[in-house]
Amino acid sequence: MIPGVEQRTDTGILPTIRALLRSARPRQWTKSLAVFLPLFFSVNEAWTLDNLQTALELGARAIGAAVVFCLVSGAIYLINDLADRERDRAHPTKRNRPIASGVISPHLAAISAVILALAGLASAFALDPQLGIVIVIYILVQAAYSARLKNVALLDVFSVASGFVLRVLAGAVVIGVPISPWLYICAGLGSLFIALAKRRSELARAGDTAGDQRGILHTYTVGMLDQMIGVVATSAVVSYALYTFTADNLPGNHAMTLTLPFVLYGVFRYIYLVHTRDIAESPEEILIGDAPMILAIILWLATGATILLLYR
Repeated sequence: MIPGVEQRTDTGILPTIRALLRSARPRQWTKSLAVFLPLFFSVNEAWTLDNLQTALELGARAIGAAVVFCLVSGAIYLINDLADRERDRAHPTKRNRPIASGVISPHLAAISAVILALAGLASAFALDPQLGIVIVIYILVQAAYSARLKNVALLDVFSVASGFVLRVLAGAVVIGVPISPWLYICAGLGSLFIALAKRRSELARAGDTAGDQRGILHTYTVGMLDQMIGVVATSAVVSYALYTFTADNLPGNHAMTLTLPFVLYGVFRYIYLVHTRDIAESPEEILIGDAPMILAIILWLATGATILLLYR
């Protein structure tokens, strides 16, 4: 028995599979939607609605890349939970994770992680060798994060943010289209913004036990993180604004600037939720669980798609 931790007695195959799936964080797989950004921004360039066969082929390749990231990231989450199981037991909610609570044995978690990682790697190289290289880089960065970088101030959030950029890169290489550097800059700043907001939420919620729950938290303060969030949020919005009217691959009439209000609202909404609801510890809860945020994303997609279809 682990004191203070919810104990589970289900030992059948189905409960074990459910626990493994839970440890692989399926809600976090929404991050892999970033793989589709290059496909979205290449409409009427790499593919058109008049040529559905090409569109479907590229779409299938993008889906394949997203699945690969789901497999590999699932393996990474299992490894992280395995390494952090003792510290997770001091966390009010993480202590009930399957590995920390003892539902999944360390041996089973390790084997499952290896299987998922190998399946992801094999699928990536089979789909496109360049995608395979991106996945190898992703695994190496995440391994460095788990082994050391998660305990190094600033490098911890940069490591987390790099995963989003690599997903965008993967989406580009797998469909064979060049992407404006501005998109990578925006993706990097956006993901860094989310990573910093996550740290702020963790720190604010943990209080005096911050160091016990996540060692790196004692190196930050809420005020420091608020300043960083402000700098990164401003940089992200300015970078996106520059992207909309300077990128060579966007319509020359600068109509994409019309999507800027949705981006600005999304950033403001995220900051608002961080300060009023303290839910940024789980970014997916905001991105897929907050109705105004979902509406802003849908309007951004609809407006952007309309402009690209009409004016490119």
